[in-house]
Amino acid sequence: MLSGMGFREVYNLKGGIRAWQGFTAAGPAEVGMALITGKETPSDMMAIAYGMEEGLRGFYTDMTEKLSDRDTVQLFHRLAGIEVKHKNRIFNLYQTLDKTASTLEDFETRIVSRVMEGGMTTEEFLQANQPALTTVDDVLNIAMTLEGQALDLYLRYSFQSEDEKTKDVLYDISEEEKGHLRLLGEIKEKRA
Repeated sequence: MLSGMGFREVYNLKGGIRAWQGFTAAGPAEVGMALITGKETPSDMMAIAYGMEEGLRGFYTDMTEKLSDRDTVQLFHRLAGIEVKHKNRIFNLYQTLDKTASTLEDFETRIVSRVMEGGMTTEEFLQANQPALTTVDDVLNIAMTLEGQALDLYLRYSFQSEDEKTKDVLYDISEEEKGHLRLLGEIKEKRA
């Protein structure tokens, strides 16, 4: 109902308010916000988003080399593949926004960020979460956390952006993150 009324930041808690257990976010709210000034063009934001997707893809790929559990490694491979698809989606969106858009190789030369979705570097994230990355369920929980952080970050970017088209692009990317969260939730439910 709220979405239909135009509200963009609406959350649905499975089980309703009674299911909420009082958890709150940890860490500083400004994590990842230094990447933008608010004056970025839609093309600039595509490059930033693409870089964060690549950062997370690289993290998932790196993790496949650090773990020995076959199921967990396969899940990391699958998650890395999802990030590749999201990168492709962002590049396709970039091409529709910029009619003079170059090739993927040229676009990738604009990518400078090694920050993952959620605003942390791979090193920062591993330092905080390495012990919680040993089982498939752990990986799913961490992946959902990262996608949730990415959703939050893109929405905060949209609020900070001064350009309406950029706001729309960021909102669209946040919708993609919701899709990633749904997919991870489905994987988790199938395992239950």
